[in-house]
Amino acid sequence: MIEVKQKLDSVTKELKKVIVGQDEVMKHILVAILCDANALLESYPGLGKTTMVKTMADVMDLKFSRIQSTPDLMPTDIIGTYVLEESEGKRGFNFHKGPIFANIILADEINRATPKTQSALLEAMQEKQVTAGKNTFQLDRPFFVLATQNPIEQEGTYPLPEAQTDRFLLKIKIGYPTEEEEDMIIDRFTGKTHVENVKKVFDKSVVEKFQQYTREVPIANDLKKRVLNIVRLTRAEKSMIEYGASPRASLGLVMASKANALLEGRNFVSKKDIDEMAYPVLRHRLILNFEAERSGMTTDDAIKKILDKAK
Repeated sequence: MIEVKQKLDSVTKELKKVIVGQDEVMKHILVAILCDANALLESYPGLGKTTMVKTMADVMDLKFSRIQSTPDLMPTDIIGTYVLEESEGKRGFNFHKGPIFANIILADEINRATPKTQSALLEAMQEKQVTAGKNTFQLDRPFFVLATQNPIEQEGTYPLPEAQTDRFLLKIKIGYPTEEEEDMIIDRFTGKTHVENVKKVFDKSVVEKFQQYTREVPIANDLKKRVLNIVRLTRAEKSMIEYGASPRASLGLVMASKANALLEGRNFVSKKDIDEMAYPVLRHRLILNFEAERSGMTTDDAIKKILDKAK
């Protein structure tokens, strides 16, 4: 486990050559990758989401593809399409793969795409395959969708449907940098010295091996019951929650806790792992009721109350 932690620490070290601050965000993206899952990154524009994801792909030697979501983006722009071509005097339709055929997909500003286009990602995110016409194409492994979105209250955005948000393991919120961090960003990107080139730390075979290690991390029965109790409370607390989390949240919280333990160099899950990962795992799976929203409560506030109540 120490060897795994050292390798993952090397990834973070390389990322920090480009990214200033955002330690928790980098850690949570690594959690999603270790869990072979998708993550949703939410923040205002210009906070380095795209740079962070592309740099992570470079460090792990994974094929990177970026999809810029716009209202006129079509599903075929993501999946690919059949094109009529002529070869050796014969004409036929050949499939031209779209940008979805990569290891890390950055779906930038996903909530600017129409619901029809958003749904085109569902099969890829869940089944790791895409269907075009009568043919099904398997995607390269490992495969992750890291989607960014602007807060819903901004103009020109479409709320993601619940069925799609539930397929993201984590919802990661990215805040503004501190004054000191912003000062460092200015020096790094406007000064004489160029930003350092990052080194490749490992390749896709190592990523898949680490994903297997994550599944093998044991969790004690009492901690597993705590996870179940937390998710059950999201359905029972009708005083503040309209709709609670699905069983997918229970699976996600256990897996994310295992990955968090691995990142901290432990071969067992602790209560701290569960409580830390409950926020990114649950915040996009809870729908607050009218009274809670009227009082100014956020989903993170509701999760804190549930964690305090859970045994």
